[in-house]
Amino acid sequence: MKIIAFAGSNSSKSINKKLATYASSLFKNAEVEILDLRDYQAPLFSVDIEKEIGQAKEALAFLEKLKSADMLVISLAENNGNYSTAFKNIFDWCSRIEKDVFQKKPTLLMATSPGGRGGKSVLEIAQTNLPRFGVDIKAIFSLPSFNDNFDVENNTISNQELDKELKEIVANLEF
Repeated sequence: MKIIAFAGSNSSKSINKKLATYASSLFKNAEVEILDLRDYQAPLFSVDIEKEIGQAKEALAFLEKLKSADMLVISLAENNGNYSTAFKNIFDWCSRIEKDVFQKKPTLLMATSPGGRGGKSVLEIAQTNLPRFGVDIKAIFSLPSFNDNFDVENNTISNQELDKELKEIVANLEF
């Protein structure tokens, strides 16, 4: 099984990338590739730019990576209660090329934030919006208060209850 994992963030210190990396490491016998949205920074989407350049090469490359996966692990950053600009931009470009951006791949959808809600606002938006673009959400996980519940040095969830919850989700998703 091949897993493509990424964070909906272009931060070099993305806490969502740390969570996506950890979660994908829990899958047994899986080949995992972690994508970095900084490698897919297309021009800010507009129909004028699309008319000028056609399909953004970064979006084409991102779609090819998604196509190579059997499963997706996505951890969305929350900016002002919504998708980050980096995620929204590559998503917009991709959706102009292929409506089913996420190609009906089984997906573990997650979010984390420094705050106590753990990105729940962006998860609510994603649950409603992303299935229309081919996300097959199999499970959702939110990690609140990242700095209190994640051990960055050891790349693991330090809160035992939350770690157990994620490990159970992964065990139920393995195929």
